[in-house]
Amino acid sequence: MRRSPTDPRPAARPRRARGTAAVTVASAALLLPLLGAAPPAGTARDSAGRLQDAFTAAAARYDVPRSVLLGVSYLQSRWDAHGGAPSVTGGYGPMHLTDARTALAGAPHHSEGTEDPRGDESRPLPPPPADLPREARLPYRLRTLPRAAELTGIPAGRLRTDAAANVTGGAALLAAAQRELGRPTSTDPADWYAAVARFSGADDRATAAAYADDVFEVLRTGERRTTDSGERVTLAAEPGLRPDTAQLARAGLRAAATEGTECPATVSCEWLPAPYKDLGAGKYGNHDKADRPASQRIEYIVVHDTEETWDRTLQLVQNPAYVAWHYSLRSTDGHVAQHLRTKDVGWHAGNWYVNSTSIGLEHEGFLASPDAWYTEAMYRSSARLVRYLAAKYRIPLDRQHILGHDNVPGALGSNIPGMHTDPGPYWDWQHYFTLLGKPFTATAGPQGGLVTIAPEFAAHRPQFTGCTGAGKPCAAHGSSAVRLHVRPDATSPLVRDIGLRPGGGGSTTDVNDIGSRVSTGQQYAVADRSGDWTAIWYLGQKAWFHDPSDRPTALHASGSVVTPRRGVAQIPVYGRAYPEKGAYPAGVPAQPVSRLPYRLPAGQRYVIGGEVPGEYFHAPAFDTSGHRVVTGEDRYYGIQFGHRVAYVRAADVQVLGSAG
Repeated sequence: MRRSPTDPRPAARPRRARGTAAVTVASAALLLPLLGAAPPAGTARDSAGRLQDAFTAAAARYDVPRSVLLGVSYLQSRWDAHGGAPSVTGGYGPMHLTDARTALAGAPHHSEGTEDPRGDESRPLPPPPADLPREARLPYRLRTLPRAAELTGIPAGRLRTDAAANVTGGAALLAAAQRELGRPTSTDPADWYAAVARFSGADDRATAAAYADDVFEVLRTGERRTTDSGERVTLAAEPGLRPDTAQLARAGLRAAATEGTECPATVSCEWLPAPYKDLGAGKYGNHDKADRPASQRIEYIVVHDTEETWDRTLQLVQNPAYVAWHYSLRSTDGHVAQHLRTKDVGWHAGNWYVNSTSIGLEHEGFLASPDAWYTEAMYRSSARLVRYLAAKYRIPLDRQHILGHDNVPGALGSNIPGMHTDPGPYWDWQHYFTLLGKPFTATAGPQGGLVTIAPEFAAHRPQFTGCTGAGKPCAAHGSSAVRLHVRPDATSPLVRDIGLRPGGGGSTTDVNDIGSRVSTGQQYAVADRSGDWTAIWYLGQKAWFHDPSDRPTALHASGSVVTPRRGVAQIPVYGRAYPEKGAYPAGVPAQPVSRLPYRLPAGQRYVIGGEVPGEYFHAPAFDTSGHRVVTGEDRYYGIQFGHRVAYVRAADVQVLGSAG
């Protein structure tokens, strides 16, 4: 969910990538029927066993093997119906039938709000071009629901909200794909490889094959899961299944330009380069040439979502007057496009220090409703890519190195209110890290001194507001986000982020307000406990969250923490790890080591993400001969300070064991 934080002024409307004043009346009209399809919070669409029976009935009606139908649905949604609400690309129900008309509204994310995606005040980014592209026509992969309605005669509204009808629509689409390929229906799943590939909506062979391979891997291993409506769905394993992959050669799909990509063989990846172009008058775009990791270590991978359709995302990243990131991932099938070499620096995170030490991944998505969700195909593809990059560049697989854009700190205090908040509270970090091979588990007993935030995603449904308008309740939805209070009492005020609201005012439940929020996988030092409540150190204060023993919100952990060195009452906190003034050579202007408005008081402890040198990448012009990485003597520790990470000087702190 790519948005800017709520405006700190009480009467102001939240700044959002969708639904701002810039959205036209026509676009708003498109939005209303989709939002109206979402059911009330807690509504169950299926009685016990109904969904499993629906797969059996739909398979029989359209002569599709039931296992194939179950496998496709698992890769689309893990069999969840999401209460009839759409995904980030306007897909509905267990089969992710798409009707993504809402994608037409709003300004591109990097053009919205006050965040400078390059994040270097020594050379601010010029304004975005006025002639940004508009989506002319949605591709077929984003409008499969109307096609399913034609094939089945089931009204579109019912296909959105009724899980059994949705499964029927998916079966009809698979059967139609089999017919269009000139193949007869068959009870043998191996005969359906090309139809499954076509169901993905991919227009190139590599992506279609990667999608089909994933589905058939699910068929071979089998799956068993309780869905978000409380149903148990089972797919029996077929370990000896070998599909007829040669079918795909006759499917009429294009070959993608894969040469030169930096991707694992397990994902479909093509090279769509972002242009590096001199625009004159000291302007250039849309990234910086570099020589990482030889020149500077890559420390982070930043997870974004685009708030754009796929086609428009690609148009934007190939505009030299816009900005660029390293990879884009498509929601419907997990396809990857690489735009920058990983050695080069993208303009994506809003903090130049993080940009110069990170790789940016943009995930196709837009907030089509307050109950946005991400596809299994994209989660899997993204996890494979991140696992590959992390191994290549020795990036730890933890939440202080695999960041959401919402975890990136403002470089200066003035930047904090304008920083973006994607991918938002509906990104399933536990599932993502499970796919990375690093699920969050308890690593210590109750005396470990740390907690890893880990609510059960589907069951954890904090109330948010502001998805469709200021103060309006969002639909109930599973979430990775946990809310923080000033006392162990749900009626007490939320903790305040003085950086987010420098003029005063408390935190809110707005979906973009991260001032009193922690997220799955983040680790904090325990400050206190009281009954079913746990307190952590957060933004220089004690913050409480509900943590009942019968349904814990966090896991016990241990590790290393920092606290101010002895004799110091408090120490400054920074949004970047820049070198000291004396480290800058002639010709490179010294960058200020600017303090954020927060302080880290004596007695408080914060989890260490790692030690880093003070570094500044000087990239003032298109001519790369003047590019230089300045490294100082100062060392810093990255810490989990609030919802966002931060930095403290190593000289200001002492390192302790969490239980010490």
